[in-house]
Amino acid sequence: MPIDNSIRALASNIKLVVFDIDGVMTDGRLYFTSLGDEIKAFNVKDGLGIKWLHDNEIQTAVITGRSSELVKKRVTDLGIHHLQQGREDKVIALKELLSTLDITSNEVAYMGDDLPDLAAIRYVGLGATVADALPIVVEHSQWQSYCNGGDGAVREFCEFILACQDKLTPIHTNYL
Repeated sequence: MPIDNSIRALASNIKLVVFDIDGVMTDGRLYFTSLGDEIKAFNVKDGLGIKWLHDNEIQTAVITGRSSELVKKRVTDLGIHHLQQGREDKVIALKELLSTLDITSNEVAYMGDDLPDLAAIRYVGLGATVADALPIVVEHSQWQSYCNGGDGAVREFCEFILACQDKLTPIHTNYL
């Protein structure tokens, strides 16, 4: 998806990034043990991107339709500021979250991959999706990753936002 300057301008004003879990932070597959325990695989690269957002005073949130102790643990481990699980209507959950913050919808980026994310993607200032998202989600998103969900797409989006805010080069320089 070509990125024009108007999309970069939207990203330059982002103060909160909201992520879906299944299909964005994971590959979207559900794994269960023989005992019925759920297993999810998260990409460590995504976690570092989220840490960089936090280090640059950009808040993060997760809004997901499913409820999972694994998600709660991952969100806690990453220091994600806000978690809403079991929320099928994600735009209502997002509006409720924004009512508690001093952030407008234009200062929010939302990354999702499927139909339950569509209203939230359309509601925020910067709607984003993953490479393997549904075509209708791609159509309504302003930004799309090259990576599939669970394969570094979150990191790619974090780096894009930070680059648009002139904060990525200093981060990279710290590793040289």
